[in-house]
Amino acid sequence: MEITDERNGTNKMIVIELVEERDYRKLSKSRYWFDWRTEKDYLVYKLRLAESSDILGIMSLIHYEEEKRFAINLLAVSKENRGKQKTYGNIAGNLIAYACREALRLYALEGCVSLVPKTELKEHYIKQYGMLDAGRQLFLEGRPLLNLLKTYDV
Repeated sequence: MEITDERNGTNKMIVIELVEERDYRKLSKSRYWFDWRTEKDYLVYKLRLAESSDILGIMSLIHYEEEKRFAINLLAVSKENRGKQKTYGNIAGNLIAYACREALRLYALEGCVSLVPKTELKEHYIKQYGMLDAGRQLFLEGRPLLNLLKTYDV
């Protein structure tokens, strides 16, 4: 899995792994938009460069086994990696693809990933990640889920 260094167009290898207790001290609201300690009851994943411990993106998942679904409860990219002047691109897409990989691993083509987007981001998720509109929620399953995995080479 890779992200793009927007400064020079090169790709950098990444690691996505569960957040450790000591990581929560680094996850400030000013850099990651939320108080991530409130997510400790869920599966919280961090994305970092393979050669660094600096967290570039973070996502919390709620696993609904009976529905064969992972719901993305929160997703954030570090402040310096948002907008037109970002340092690295494809962070959010890689995190979403990782959630899709987990759904596929556990449930094959019956797996699903969903999220409730902020209103202003709804169209972005549909266009950028191929998410399907279910009213208040967006989701990926079947072919759109596989397409996202192929796009992010997961």
